[in-house]
Amino acid sequence: MYPLEGPRIVLRPLQASDADALVAAARDGELWNLPFTVVPSPDTIDRYLAAALDGRANGTVQPFVTCLRSTGEVIGCTRFWKIDQHNRKLEIGSTWIASRWQRSFVNTEAKYLMLCHAFEKMACVRVQFTTDEINHKSRAAILRLGAQQEGIVRHERIMPDGRKRNSVRFSIIDDEWPEVRRHLEQLLEHTSH
Repeated sequence: MYPLEGPRIVLRPLQASDADALVAAARDGELWNLPFTVVPSPDTIDRYLAAALDGRANGTVQPFVTCLRSTGEVIGCTRFWKIDQHNRKLEIGSTWIASRWQRSFVNTEAKYLMLCHAFEKMACVRVQFTTDEINHKSRAAILRLGAQQEGIVRHERIMPDGRKRNSVRFSIIDDEWPEVRRHLEQLLEHTSH
């Protein structure tokens, strides 16, 4: 696996040595306290990294750290997962970004890089996104990318606090990718921060 490089960010393969940088990024907003996602804390970083790296070893996950190209600072994490090469589909998920970089160019550029790679290098026919039903900010961000909402999967997973999570599923399919690509390029032209 190799880095995905854009003009302002780089998605580079996650390494065990990224532990401290990831916790520092997550500390910006204490993201580990959010009820609708799983973000590593000082207490959970080892398990978080082990799960991501085990998934990579098994070929079902490609985890990345999100870095600023100008400084190399780690500001978040994302991954390809549920990779199904036979059916040429995957999910983009486990995405989180330090608070000060939310609602900036970072998410759009990261998703653009990942979608280009998925559709143009991996020849995917489907890329899906899943978020918590109560995470309205994430739902809006996924729709803003150009994904289509497909429905709600009830009790799709158990959250760390024991809550049974309903998840909203979205997708982009290969027929839609050229239009979505143009849309994302237009968004990126108009985002400075």
